[in-house]
Amino acid sequence: MNPEPSKLYTYADYIQWDGRWELIDGKAYNMSPSPTWEHQFTVMELSFAFRSYFQNKDCYVAIAPFDVRLSENDDYTYAKHVVQPDISVICNRNNLTPNGCLGAPTLIVEVLSPSTALKDRNEKFKLYEQFGVKEYWIVDPLYKTIEVFGLEDGFFKKREAFGENETIISFLFTDFSLEARRLFFQ
Repeated sequence: MNPEPSKLYTYADYIQWDGRWELIDGKAYNMSPSPTWEHQFTVMELSFAFRSYFQNKDCYVAIAPFDVRLSENDDYTYAKHVVQPDISVICNRNNLTPNGCLGAPTLIVEVLSPSTALKDRNEKFKLYEQFGVKEYWIVDPLYKTIEVFGLEDGFFKKREAFGENETIISFLFTDFSLEARRLFFQ
């Protein structure tokens, strides 16, 4: 069974579907086609850098497919938002369950693909801001840029943009830095 475009759904429906999907405000988004090589290269390089950095800290790194459920009322069975960020950094161990993350990860990274770029920049941006993701990275393999957004007073007010020849610095984890060129397949 797969969702109909005109209906609204919850996590209880989502777990019955075939394939990879996301839910934002109850609306189903198909996660096909599979990501490109450049996308996967970037995700793996960045997840390796995060994993190395967080190795002896109380934060955990997850890569998609990994369900993050967001709920206004903490009813995660009927959550209207289920996303699969490319990379999630979870610094609250209590948010982790056998089926993913309940509540906002501390840091989320989305690597743009032609089929997901608008959703990552619009719907997901607003969703992550609404639910209090403290830092959101948008990585664009095509233009070789990284935008880092920091949450302040409930909004993504801070923004830094890094090009491929620059060093990325996190707002939240101030001693984390990474040469941007490492994220892009040459």
